[in-house]
Amino acid sequence: MTLEILAMNRFDPARAAAVDAETKALLDRRARTFGPASVLFYERPVHMVSAEGVFMQAADGTRYLDVYNNVPSVGHCHPKVVEAMARQAAVLNIHTRYLYDNVHTYAERLLAKLPESLAHLMLTCTGTESNDLALRLATNWTGGEGFVVTETAYHGNSAAVTAISPSSMPGRTLPAHVRAIPAPDAYRRPTNDLSADFAADLDRAIHELKTSGAGFAGFVADSIFSSDGIYADPPGFMQDAIEVVHRHGGLFIADEVQPGFGRTGDGFWGFERHGVVPDIVTMGKPMGNGYPMGGVAVRADVLQSFCDAVGYFNTFGGSPVAAAAGLAVLDAIEDEGLMENAKEVGTYLMGRLRDLARLRPSIGDVRGAGLFVGLEFVSEPEARTPDAALARRAINGLRDRGILIGAAGPFGNTLKIRPPLPFSRENADFFVDALDDFLASEPA
Repeated sequence: MTLEILAMNRFDPARAAAVDAETKALLDRRARTFGPASVLFYERPVHMVSAEGVFMQAADGTRYLDVYNNVPSVGHCHPKVVEAMARQAAVLNIHTRYLYDNVHTYAERLLAKLPESLAHLMLTCTGTESNDLALRLATNWTGGEGFVVTETAYHGNSAAVTAISPSSMPGRTLPAHVRAIPAPDAYRRPTNDLSADFAADLDRAIHELKTSGAGFAGFVADSIFSSDGIYADPPGFMQDAIEVVHRHGGLFIADEVQPGFGRTGDGFWGFERHGVVPDIVTMGKPMGNGYPMGGVAVRADVLQSFCDAVGYFNTFGGSPVAAAAGLAVLDAIEDEGLMENAKEVGTYLMGRLRDLARLRPSIGDVRGAGLFVGLEFVSEPEARTPDAALARRAINGLRDRGILIGAAGPFGNTLKIRPPLPFSRENADFFVDALDDFLASEPA
């Protein structure tokens, strides 16, 4: 049964009595102000007070290695990003209907990292906003309303974007204009030709949308399929699927909120691993290293058609402070070799995890690219039976060992290993050794 993405490591308020008095007081304040909409991690929530680089510090003095966060992509509280934001905030911070230099500099530098056909950039505040805008661009261009996503996809939380995020509503019927296809999972669906099978699934879904009268606007995917359980290989397997999209007159929307900005190590964007060119690229969290920032890169003709039909603006998207943060992030990635680090350390990390898997049969699979790795737990290795209970114990057991991590996938049994990009070999060793120690503590 598919699990709701936020339920995989959610704090249960019924367990509040088990926490210390200070944490209980904070929980009570949170419940009074935010109500049930606020989600906390871990069986015992963590009260954070500071962070730097790849580490976070709790109020009780515990220092945690962050193996979860792609938001502070160049490291928590990166000094260059903090200084750039503070300097700009002290000079000018306005909406986007005035001219100012740094936003144009940012757009020029970012577009230079994208395929030439993606000629224009629209700046937003979040990945959700970016994906919502991308859906509007695609429906306007194609005249269709239908979208295809993967079965456990997550693309954001507006009404339109939640509709294409099956992981946010497990067990509920998808809207009539949405079809979900299986993730490109060669571990659970062995195949002789993953590319052809994935493309065939997509082709069938598009035909269903057209037959239903919804039409076809586009295929939305993050190129490492992070919420589905993290699938990066073989490189190039998305090419047949994107050919299908274009043959049917639709657009390919590459959601790069998670795999983008050097994380996969092979290129600045996750889609580069597959040698495909999207029609629209959406971005979010890592753009501003924690400052709310998002963006949509789009073909010139698609944007012109949209602007001819709709009056669009975004008050805070691309503000001077956002642009300053974004420029500092690009500088850090380039100056500190963080994309190269993701590739080198990610290769080392996966090697160590695969060595551990040979000793620990509960590790069914290790997969990913760069510093985006999935580790799948199973209770019966030959049957590949998902073990979500072990994943939940691992998340909390690793927290007890000074490591923050989360889970992904339809069964909630896959550790989502996604640290800030300055993650080192020493950090990788600490993580793998802690995971080994946790698994050694598990009953045989």
